[in-house]
Amino acid sequence: MAWYAYCISEKQAFPELARHRKPVPLEQVHGVSGNQVFLYPASDLAIVVSEHNPAESLNQKSGIDHARVIADCFQHSTVLPFRFGTVFDSDEALRKSIRSNQRQFLTNIDKLRGKTEMHIKILVDDCCAGALGVHLPAEGVGREYLTNLRENATRQRERQTRGRAVSFQMRRLFNPLDEEVTCRLTENGKMLLDISHLIDRKCVERYQNKFATTAAAMRECSMQISGPWPPYHFVHRLTRGNHAPAHHAPAAALTPAATRTVEPVPAIA
Repeated sequence: MAWYAYCISEKQAFPELARHRKPVPLEQVHGVSGNQVFLYPASDLAIVVSEHNPAESLNQKSGIDHARVIADCFQHSTVLPFRFGTVFDSDEALRKSIRSNQRQFLTNIDKLRGKTEMHIKILVDDCCAGALGVHLPAEGVGREYLTNLRENATRQRERQTRGRAVSFQMRRLFNPLDEEVTCRLTENGKMLLDISHLIDRKCVERYQNKFATTAAAMRECSMQISGPWPPYHFVHRLTRGNHAPAHHAPAAALTPAATRTVEPVPAIA
């Protein structure tokens, strides 16, 4: 039997597993393709899975269902999310993967216990917007080409400096336990910073209040907040290179629209 995997949690968080060695249904929780979600016991861990038919294709709704199951489990326990589309071909494949990485999983759960992830998206005017129309010739090494090349490099450095300055300001204001930041230029010539902060779950309300104050003060920026979320980005950082591979569905199955709906893509392969 193939298992679709959502996340890893602590066995002790689910009392229904105390007297069972076989998968136990997680009552009233259904996952990808509407399948019943199970708690699969593995020593001190509980693997959240559902039965899976490998012939079934995964789509945008599957991505939303995947994130919803993880969010439900996150209400009860620390979780280590699997990447969307992670499938174990058999019971043995699932047990072998968990067994070979159990110590690392337990360590990561301990590091992330009591913590959550918050997202801030910041849209700022590009400091180089006036020069966006400059285009490099397809060929040539003449003076105009070299001048444009230098100007583009200068604009890129200025954008990086602006992005780092805003990121540093957010870190100083919110004082997170950890952070991950991405920055890109949008089609309309603005910079979009996507900032993930790891914080204590007990500090969520304080964080939200701080955001409201900050957004009101930084009127030159457009800011959005979301969360609390399972610590997707920070699981990825902890587990990179430390886990056994499983079968994956095509990455294209989760569209950008689904990502916006369910927020960040889970991490363990």
